[in-house]
Amino acid sequence: MPQLSDPIRYLKGVGERRAKCYEKLGVDTVCSLLRFFPRTYTDFSETKPIMECELGSVCCIRGRVFHKQGEQRIRKGLSLYKVFVTDGHSDMTVTIFNSRFQYEALQMDKEYCFRGKLQGNLIRREMNSPEFIDPEKNGMICAVYHLTEGLTNRVVSGHIRQALELWGDRLEDVLPEQMKQQEHLCHLRFAYENIHFPQDAHALSVAKYRLVFEELLTLQLGLGLLKSRHREETAVIAENCDISGFEAALPFTLTEGQKQAVADGLRDFRSGIPMNRLVQGDVGSGKTMVACGLGYCMAQNGYQTAVMAPTEILAVQHFKTFSDILEPMELRCALLTGSMSAKQKQAVREGIATGKYQIIVGTHALIQDTVSFARLGLVVTDEQHRFGVNQRAKLAEKGERPHRLVMSATPIPRTLALMIYGDLDLSVIKEAPKGRQPIKTYLISGKKRERAFGFIREYIGKGHQAYIVCPLIEEGETEAFSVTEYAQRLKRTVLSDIKIGVMHGKLKSAEKEELMGRFAAGEIDLLVSTTVVEVGVDVPNAAIMMIENAELFGLSQLHQLRGRVGRGSVQSHCILVSDNPNEQTRERLKIMTQSSDGFYISEQDLKQRGPGDFFGSRQHGLPQLKIANMVEDMETLKRSQRWAKKILSCDPELALEENRGLKTLVSELFERGTQENG
Repeated sequence: MPQLSDPIRYLKGVGERRAKCYEKLGVDTVCSLLRFFPRTYTDFSETKPIMECELGSVCCIRGRVFHKQGEQRIRKGLSLYKVFVTDGHSDMTVTIFNSRFQYEALQMDKEYCFRGKLQGNLIRREMNSPEFIDPEKNGMICAVYHLTEGLTNRVVSGHIRQALELWGDRLEDVLPEQMKQQEHLCHLRFAYENIHFPQDAHALSVAKYRLVFEELLTLQLGLGLLKSRHREETAVIAENCDISGFEAALPFTLTEGQKQAVADGLRDFRSGIPMNRLVQGDVGSGKTMVACGLGYCMAQNGYQTAVMAPTEILAVQHFKTFSDILEPMELRCALLTGSMSAKQKQAVREGIATGKYQIIVGTHALIQDTVSFARLGLVVTDEQHRFGVNQRAKLAEKGERPHRLVMSATPIPRTLALMIYGDLDLSVIKEAPKGRQPIKTYLISGKKRERAFGFIREYIGKGHQAYIVCPLIEEGETEAFSVTEYAQRLKRTVLSDIKIGVMHGKLKSAEKEELMGRFAAGEIDLLVSTTVVEVGVDVPNAAIMMIENAELFGLSQLHQLRGRVGRGSVQSHCILVSDNPNEQTRERLKIMTQSSDGFYISEQDLKQRGPGDFFGSRQHGLPQLKIANMVEDMETLKRSQRWAKKILSCDPELALEENRGLKTLVSELFERGTQENG
């Protein structure tokens, strides 16, 4: 009997070669093929007469083939075929390049729907290489998939249709009947058939709602299980939670938000249940001080704190911050990174194991099997979306259910954060530390670029540093500036005497860290970079951030980039450069000149652009969702969350037979997330 877990290569027409192509797309079994959801759809249902279509526009025309012209060889390797089509009133020429298969698929005197860009003049109309379907054989809405070399939409659709015919009856519908009735959820077989081969727009909508609901329910159940497991008792209980000595030793006063976040953590420490808390704050809001205060408390109770950062340079920065504050209080701090010598690592590891160090800061090096802690009480993870689920868990496993603190500098509206980080309690720091000057932000056109360069030169002349961010790396990619070509032009012209560094994602991690280290040390005056500089090092001397083609970034990303400056006492500036004439785009960018509140900016960004800037492809370290969208499907997310709470209140471990299928879905989703994020 065929199983959904069967390898995809056994499907007719797949074989070893195509199976390797599918593997690149994360598809290896029949089940993963059925869950390989379309990225978009081509709608052939709204057709227009030929003469009503605007020249240069993409449109859909229904027409009958009345004449076919044989192959014309233009040159070696290029041949074309012409097919003449009528809608009953006007004619159109369809040109097909290098595809005898498509040419022969169009039969004389048959009607087809053609979709493509209509070109020509007042008299003659034509379409080059349009998509087309036979309306008698196909649905009018056709799926479009993510592809790789060796696979086409037609091939993928054929394999999915075959899989549905052979395995469709084996799809297990695990959602409770009561839920399906109350939420108007269709049957699973109908959902899979109509997500891939929609009967019409309504059937597609019904299918998508069912599959989105199921995925979000699975996510919420998984987060609920994680949260309940973190609620097991812990031996790490802090009897002494007096941190007045820590506050008195600081050269500044904590903000109210910082004090509240610390108080939340101390309350968790006394509870006997492991803390699992997210401290979310705007750029530069002082989240590290919260971790510092809680680390101080752990040390007063005889426990160690481990702080894991995503890059070596960030780890060094955190180590310096913790050392500067805690070493004078006679707490010993250690740094453990991959680039240290074997001898240095061994010495640090011995100090960690014997309890010599109370605060240990490091990179992924902390989770290696060779590292053991004397008495681990608190695990702090910075920028948690940069780590996989299993990496975070592995560090916590080095203690006996230690407390966990996660820091994130991506401001997300509270309601959404509670949904995304459903397994975490939430502390929010709204204010910036005292003494920080708001960054002055300007929106200019390219005509004022030379003046901006003069402004940068003036600041560098006073001993400060600057960033210029460009959105693309390669030359010739749209009209956006290429970072390498841009930097070379600066070196040749206006800023020829300035020390310029160039950073982009194609550099190796070690090269990026070395470059960022030189910039932090003041050896580079101007860093021309792509967005790899977005999350990163504190360089108090950097006072200007200039962003080219600002319209290509989301507001949240612009806000993150702007937060790279304004870390010191000098007045800092952010210059957004855009020649985009679209009024809506300019209004969107003006929000940056009017507000420095990351939470307000994130709300505006969500309204205008959706979740792309927050959740990218990795969903902030959570399992990667296949079909649901955290923002567009917010209402469905809320409904699924209510059902998840209801189910878990009756069956906290999903141990009952009736919930066995749901538990399997949760395991599959979170195992996939661990593989993808780890």
